[in-house]
Amino acid sequence: MKKLLLAGVLLLAGCTAPDREAPEPTPSPDLTRPPSGVAVNPGPFQAGPFRAPADGAYLGAWIKPAELTHSGRVEAVDGLEGDLGRRLDILNTYRRFEQMVGTESDQDLLAGGADLMISWATGDNRSIVAGEHDRLIRQQAQAIRKVDRPVLLRMRWEMDRPNLRATMWSGADYIAAWRYVRKIFAEERVTNVSWVWCPTAEGFIRGNAPEYYPGDDQVDWTCVDVYAGSVFQPIGRLMGPFLEWAAQRPKPIIIGEFGVAKAWGSSARAAWLADAARTFKANPQIKGVAYFESDPEGNGPKQQFQLTGDKAAFRAFKRMTKDSYFNPKPLRKRSAAGGRRGE
Repeated sequence: MKKLLLAGVLLLAGCTAPDREAPEPTPSPDLTRPPSGVAVNPGPFQAGPFRAPADGAYLGAWIKPAELTHSGRVEAVDGLEGDLGRRLDILNTYRRFEQMVGTESDQDLLAGGADLMISWATGDNRSIVAGEHDRLIRQQAQAIRKVDRPVLLRMRWEMDRPNLRATMWSGADYIAAWRYVRKIFAEERVTNVSWVWCPTAEGFIRGNAPEYYPGDDQVDWTCVDVYAGSVFQPIGRLMGPFLEWAAQRPKPIIIGEFGVAKAWGSSARAAWLADAARTFKANPQIKGVAYFESDPEGNGPKQQFQLTGDKAAFRAFKRMTKDSYFNPKPLRKRSAAGGRRGE
């Protein structure tokens, strides 16, 4: 009773007990072991116009801006690159179905020599094949053609997610839409796109992701999105089923998104990123990786992946970016780090 009365007095007086730092969780996997999951296909690879590096892997990211404006987007990229002390090889950018490539920020980034990976959220597959969006698709094809340099295009990435079933319908419907969109791009004489097929690591664990594969004649890069989100496991184990599947195809691999959640604690995140670097280097078929530098609004702590502000985790990521393996000869020379592109 006395303890309850004391607690009530402290509450009414506006007093609180001193904050205590919550202990970091203790993840179970041993990340000091040799990396698991190896893609054994040594190439050569059919990559399309966006060529894969002969050695090593490109490194890139999606960087969520503080403000969703053109200037905010450029400032976010410049800020991360300044903190890393290097230019990123690939900049991931997301577009809704109706959002065209070639915005003011696209132009600013491209002027500085950026290479883009366009993650394009196309719509209902059956309405696409029915011809209901031909005008929009042609406009996007024309916009991408005007970029006049190779780009990576992830058409409806993570198409295997259960929450997209209502618009994807089935693997066969997705493949039909993919082929339909590619046909329109060909009619518009678009020759600067490498087509990237990018399901989730979970889809390969479940076993349904391969149902959505359009075929070797339709895909230039295979891809996977992989996170230590709700489950903390080594990245090689998380994407192992995908790597085994991809090794059977003559395509380079890009890790379209990867991230480790804040919920696992700073030291565990740093260890996971160090293991990720080892795993990427152990897989010669992986020719590009892009971190998901974002804390999506409305998501819980196991879906928050931003590294900035987490000193140990950011140091681990920075070590990866400084590794010569992730600094291959770029498609073209980038402008020097610091300042707005084009200046």
